[in-house]
Amino acid sequence: MPVTIEDVEHIAKLARLEFSEEEKEKFTHQLNQILTYMAQLNKIDTSAVEPLSHVIELSNVFRPDVVKPGLTQEKALKNAPAKTEKFFKVPKVIGER
Repeated sequence: MPVTIEDVEHIAKLARLEFSEEEKEKFTHQLNQILTYMAQLNKIDTSAVEPLSHVIELSNVFRPDVVKPGLTQEKALKNAPAKTEKFFKVPKVIGER
């Protein structure tokens, strides 16, 4: 099913984009080229190919978790520009414009 200029206009409207007539024709042509290529790919027999979760093989590169002591509340708040007894104090951001 080929893409029409009306399809491109509809997609542009959904994305709140505006295109010139020349751009609409260009995108229509490009989208149809992409669909033609996808149709070629769909003709390939992939029945003997195992499904992959990734294109390349990945191995876990993370180190194991090690529990380490964290900062105390006093140390964490030590250099804070604004604080209360136990918490960081930050400017109000909700409801302001």
